[in-house]
Amino acid sequence: MPDMDDEIPPLHRKRCKRYNVPGDAHFLTFSCFKRRPFLSRDRTRKWLVDSVISARIKHSFDLWAYAIMPEHTHLVLYPTLPVYDLSLILKSIKQSVSNAAIAFVRSNQPDFLAQMTDTQPNGKTSIRFWQRGGGYDRNLTSTDEIWEKINYTHNNPVERELCARAEDWRWSSASDYSGLREGPIPLNLDRLPRY
Repeated sequence: MPDMDDEIPPLHRKRCKRYNVPGDAHFLTFSCFKRRPFLSRDRTRKWLVDSVISARIKHSFDLWAYAIMPEHTHLVLYPTLPVYDLSLILKSIKQSVSNAAIAFVRSNQPDFLAQMTDTQPNGKTSIRFWQRGGGYDRNLTSTDEIWEKINYTHNNPVERELCARAEDWRWSSASDYSGLREGPIPLNLDRLPRY
């Protein structure tokens, strides 16, 4: 008779498969560690804004929509190069935010490091701002899919009851689309498909 421990499957780490297909837009979602509201302060949101702007210059993508939520972020982007690596784009965006946040916490609020400490199954510990894993990535191949994800992104703060109207959420591109004001991250809409 087998030992009960023999029947326990090995730990499985979910992997995000990325498809770097020229001509496809991407809907990306990535979360803070344990979905904690690390993006609830303007200081941290500004680090993310600056990081997206820098990554866009470095990796040549159009940003079509975004929403920075307290514990996660949505981006709709369109790589403009015929060869690109979405993993490198995300690394550029996430790494500088993580480095800035961890440095700030170490200097100003060291007790908060406990909220950012990740103990992995092998016993190794690390300090994290972002959730382990690749987040969510969906290739968008049609105009309908692109606009569905733009609308989803803009309505996410309303669904979460963070604001009454999508364009009232300062940390999204909804106000750009409504014509009220420009959001904190400039958009590139020249290649955005229209209905």
